[in-house]
Amino acid sequence: MELNVLGQDPVPAQGGCSAGSCGSTDTQVSQLPEHIRAKVQNHPCYSEEAHHYFARMHVAVAPACNIQCHYCNRKYDCANESRPGVVSEVLTPEQAVRKVKAVAAAIPQMSVLGIAGPGDPLANPQRTFDTFRMLSEQAPDIKLCVSTNGLNLPQSVEELAKHNIDHVTITINCVDPEVGAKIYPWIYWNNKRIRGKRAAKILIDQQQKGLEMLVERGILVKVNSVLIPGVNDEHLKEVSKIVKAKGAFLHNVMPLIAEAEHGTFYGVMGQRSPDADELQDLQDACAGDMNMMRHCRQCRADAVGLLGEDRGEEFTLDKIEAMDVDYEAAMVKRAAIHSAILEELEEKHEKKARLAAMSVPVIPSAAAGKHHRPVLMAVATSGGGVINQHFGHAREFLVYEASPAGVRFIGHRKVDQYCIGDDSCGEKESALAGSIRSLKGCEAVLCARIGFEPWSDLEQAGIQPNGEHAMEPIEEAVLAVYQEMIDAGKLDAVRTPMRSHG
Repeated sequence: MELNVLGQDPVPAQGGCSAGSCGSTDTQVSQLPEHIRAKVQNHPCYSEEAHHYFARMHVAVAPACNIQCHYCNRKYDCANESRPGVVSEVLTPEQAVRKVKAVAAAIPQMSVLGIAGPGDPLANPQRTFDTFRMLSEQAPDIKLCVSTNGLNLPQSVEELAKHNIDHVTITINCVDPEVGAKIYPWIYWNNKRIRGKRAAKILIDQQQKGLEMLVERGILVKVNSVLIPGVNDEHLKEVSKIVKAKGAFLHNVMPLIAEAEHGTFYGVMGQRSPDADELQDLQDACAGDMNMMRHCRQCRADAVGLLGEDRGEEFTLDKIEAMDVDYEAAMVKRAAIHSAILEELEEKHEKKARLAAMSVPVIPSAAAGKHHRPVLMAVATSGGGVINQHFGHAREFLVYEASPAGVRFIGHRKVDQYCIGDDSCGEKESALAGSIRSLKGCEAVLCARIGFEPWSDLEQAGIQPNGEHAMEPIEEAVLAVYQEMIDAGKLDAVRTPMRSHG
């Protein structure tokens, strides 16, 4: 075992991933066995680094669901919400295939197609597998994925393997029926609606059996878990231990979305969502047992584009019908672009490996025996792994932690767009105030540009704006700003963390 280039957790010698990170950072990907590396290096959900470069899309071909979750309210004609279970159009398999080919031609960085709803794909097996079969034949260069609640998973594993599906996501919120009864009011099983702990036990048993069967066949499994304060928050540590022991590749602990306007049971009943500190604390606690995903955006069931963006409105059915797509030509272009991205990433890996072999310290001050506290920094980026977005144009900020050991990705914070490109930016105090609240705990925000008014308000809130590293790689810029803070003596005193779980 050896330290990775950022001085984080050890990289297992057998090609696994370090326990303390998302399980898919750039250095770790380079350490994986080749057959695993090929599956994740361009998958934006399985690789934190890949999500800066590669796009994904979901097609909504699965409207029916066989369980009810207290956090779910499916909407089939909604363009105004960004969360799982929401779509603008439910597609037939044939429509889905046309849409996938149109998107892949227009967005050549798109590498992955997933079916994630708006119901459960395996509760709609005919529509789901017809889509996969046609895509395997007509767009063989696209990775195929499926997300499921797991109730029908065991009976579907052979069919999934037949269609060369290498990635399956299972939503596992508990392994204890007592907890499950608080999350799932009912399941539909063997033509009967079953409730309470009995329903939860059946679901849990099916999920665990399906997980084991997938791992036996070499299919990578990501486990999603919804963090519900007061319901399964402490219990998720046990979930992480169990799914890791059974061979899951990645664990994604997501925050509950519980706004009342979404119409979910939890939202109507006033169940609160976790704050950013609670989410990070639980992810860090689970990271001792499981490779953690921290870059999930809880996408719509018809999401299109890079994680964190949604270009679905560009590819509605009426617009697709007017597109003339030459997919054979598109595949040639896509292959060249994917190859160039992977070559760039490989060069980054090799550079970091050389630095690690030379024992070059990430932070010179750390080598002198000085100890400085970690700092959270927010970054505005539209992709490409660089700081390339105006503060006022950001709809989300990526949050990184800098410390003498290096940089690690923490998560993302969604915000309302402050500036829409006209003269009204200075009038949008409420959006700016919301952005500043969302950046609680961050001590700096790195962006390509920023206006005078937000600069002033951020400084008053104790967040230092920085526009000096535009178009620089994110991690290098974060480290540079951290070193500047050390040199200026700003990290000598311990900053009191602003944490509120109320």
